[in-house]
Amino acid sequence: MSRDISGKPQLALIHGWGLGSAVWQPVVEPLSRHYRVHLVDLPGYGQSPDDDAAFDETAFNATAQAVVDALPHPITLCGWSLGAMLAMRAALLAPQRVAGLVLVGATASFTQRAGWPEAQAPALLDSFSDSIVRHPEQTLQRFVALLCQGDHQARSLTRTLRAGLRNAPVPDSKVLSRGLHWLREVDLRALLPALTTRSLLIHGENDALNPLAAARRLAGILPDARLEVFAGAGHAPFLADPQRFIQLLDDFRDAHTIS
Repeated sequence: MSRDISGKPQLALIHGWGLGSAVWQPVVEPLSRHYRVHLVDLPGYGQSPDDDAAFDETAFNATAQAVVDALPHPITLCGWSLGAMLAMRAALLAPQRVAGLVLVGATASFTQRAGWPEAQAPALLDSFSDSIVRHPEQTLQRFVALLCQGDHQARSLTRTLRAGLRNAPVPDSKVLSRGLHWLREVDLRALLPALTTRSLLIHGENDALNPLAAARRLAGILPDARLEVFAGAGHAPFLADPQRFIQLLDDFRDAHTIS
């Protein structure tokens, strides 16, 4: 990892679909004790302007490239869900800039495909796409309930995330629709065997969006990866057990330092 003037290694946190960088707030302060933390807001989220990108895979690749280009390097990218897919693509596009990957609730393909049943049926994304234009706030509230499903702390996590949604600007429906399109269309499986960046996968045992089986298969595809499972957690293990999450990142950093 590169280090800033304070001697801290560089770490970027990349959020997933529907929820901006504020979702990381419970872990930012403790992580900042040991890292120079960069909170990434994807285009159209938070204070980041929408880049008016297209919906196709070329735009997905361009967004991944833009994320890594805007950060110091080399840097560890920690991505959650869609953010993890963008982090993997960024490491493939600019491997010299990425020192490590922390992939939270990650998958190689969010949507079911031939040979990849451990994913969501297209109908789920269709239902979100249909409602996001007409009722974006309600759709995001529904999404929060789904990502917390199966977590032993589902009620409290749902309340916390829904409160965060109420206190943040809702991304434009075009921004949300573009992210849903990427989740439906992007398939990284064929690219990932070439991803030599060392990777730590962190996954909830009861993840209702990206099943644990998908994370296990992803760990098997990546050439240099380790999987850590959070018992009783859903799609947001970093919120279910932030202390363990932070410790795993510290161990990941220290292993690189020793090597």
